[in-house]
Amino acid sequence: MLVTFVRQEIATIVGFLTLALFLAVGDTLTPETLGLKLSLLPLTVLFIVMMWGAFSVVRHAESLATLLGEPYGTLILTLSVIGIEVAVIAAVMLSGADKPALARDTMFSVLMIVLNGLVGLCLIVGGLRHRNQIYNLQGANAYLAVLLPLAVLGLVLPSYTPSAPGGELSPLNMVFLVCLSAVLYLIFLAVQTITHSDIFRQPAESGAVPGSDTHHHFVVRTVPYHTFGLIASLLPIVLLSKQLATYVNFSISTSGAPLALGGFLVAALILTPEALSAIHAARDNQLQRAVNISLGSALATIGLTIPAVLIISGVTGEKIELGLGVTDVILLTLTLAVSLVTFISQRTNFLQGAVHLSLFCAYVVMIFDNVD
Repeated sequence: MLVTFVRQEIATIVGFLTLALFLAVGDTLTPETLGLKLSLLPLTVLFIVMMWGAFSVVRHAESLATLLGEPYGTLILTLSVIGIEVAVIAAVMLSGADKPALARDTMFSVLMIVLNGLVGLCLIVGGLRHRNQIYNLQGANAYLAVLLPLAVLGLVLPSYTPSAPGGELSPLNMVFLVCLSAVLYLIFLAVQTITHSDIFRQPAESGAVPGSDTHHHFVVRTVPYHTFGLIASLLPIVLLSKQLATYVNFSISTSGAPLALGGFLVAALILTPEALSAIHAARDNQLQRAVNISLGSALATIGLTIPAVLIISGVTGEKIELGLGVTDVILLTLTLAVSLVTFISQRTNFLQGAVHLSLFCAYVVMIFDNVD
């Protein structure tokens, strides 16, 4: 019994051991003392350990999804992943690093990875295996109805408001955006879990077997067990976030890499396990679950991360920039427009997935385009 438990929870155990190691060495193992080349080793270790822990988070969340059913299971998974995102961004903000645009870059990266990379892969994988796939159109529209205004008000409008310089927000706009994001997301949660939960479930005519995609390689136990496991696996990731932020900031600033690369790496770390879950769902013809994960992550990033970082900024006095540049505004606008076209019909195919992936490739190219 003990051996089985250790085998299943080894990622969480390794996470706590890694945390204990970094706490023990303290200031003796800083990137400044190690230099650029040597600091890549602890950075790699941190990245692998935290991603491994994130897979453990997803495993417990998917087990809860099996026990609780949709859309509650996907909601738990989304909120867990967004919790990791907020923790990493907060760690950077509180570490004293002068990175006012990291929160914006991370949120923008999440949107590009999810709405283009993840949606594209899901539609291609599912489309090639099942040709046309069915999902609940009303559910997808509910996500997009809230996502579009919050994305524009949170990431585009700050670049054009005259009350604050650059991509910053005035105190009035900060309070308004926090309240608006929180209220709209809470209303959405009420719709998703109470009043209209049926529109976030897989249509019966799709031919998919309900629950067939929720656990492939692990044992589902009880709700208390997986709730405790979820919290325990999240804890070392959150506590290691500050160390990861320190090494990422040092590596990017020292190597001269694009600043937006930091946000991309953080987003990739956060989303990889969740993305695999969505791709598995699409492959098993559970496209609604893939849509819930993808659009749910994008919406939670805007609806929860923006208020969180704005509150942290207001409390600590750390400078934060949310407004995107012209190139990123164009990419975001095009992504939202293509998403509307994709989810205008109840059926999808791999052609739409190819279009989304092409936009993701354009985003990656723009990260390394240093013409400006």
